[in-house]
Amino acid sequence: MSDKFEIGLAKRKATLGAEYVENNLAAADEFTRPFQEAMTEWCWGFGWGDEALDVKTRSLMNLSMIGALGKMHEWELHLNGAITNGCTLEEIRAAIHVIAIYCGVPQGVECFRVARKVLTERGLINDGDTV
Repeated sequence: MSDKFEIGLAKRKATLGAEYVENNLAAADEFTRPFQEAMTEWCWGFGWGDEALDVKTRSLMNLSMIGALGKMHEWELHLNGAITNGCTLEEIRAAIHVIAIYCGVPQGVECFRVARKVLTERGLINDGDTV
């Protein structure tokens, strides 16, 4: 494997959790393995391996872009990563506000719905709390 793959693997595990990443790689077959390897090398090794931006900033950027695309499964995954990378409730809320302003209120509502689920599961808010 290349240096970028090894860097990417470490960055990916640090943000998304080693178990999640290892399960994804283990589940890869002949059809999906090349994509998993390329994504780890390119997205995580080249992209996240660039130290120009800290991981917290990258996480907030990802939440905004993935939220804009409406890819909510990935948004939930990266919200967990953003929390791991030190994003605060206030920063997450602000990112959702930006998504709602630029992508529409329904998308902001969807992000808040997913955020409530994740934040409640992680014990960062109680089910009845306002976000």
